[in-house]
Amino acid sequence: MTHILYGIKACDTMKKARTWLDEHQVQYAFHDYKTVGIDREHLSRWCDEHGWQVVLNKAGTTFRKLADEQKADIDQAKAIELMLAQPSMIKRPVLQLGDKTVIGFKPDIYAAALA
Repeated sequence: MTHILYGIKACDTMKKARTWLDEHQVQYAFHDYKTVGIDREHLSRWCDEHGWQVVLNKAGTTFRKLADEQKADIDQAKAIELMLAQPSMIKRPVLQLGDKTVIGFKPDIYAAALA
């Protein structure tokens, strides 16, 4: 089965995830959502599965640079709109494993999810 790894090519965490997958001979297709984009359906599915608080990367510079009004009163709908407008606000990587996803990268979590 080929999995899909969503993220941004230049991200350090993405590089670690890709290296780990390559070293463990896991087949995957890479989807760069900064250049190719991402659709509302994917974001909605990820938010439903993990919660928008996990999917929206509040620690990143893109989010921190937002005006206070944009950061106020965030709910799932507003979080999805922010991520559609600026995909670099999506936590990365997102690894699609059939009907479930893993968000972020930790070697032990990848190992368990792919076992």
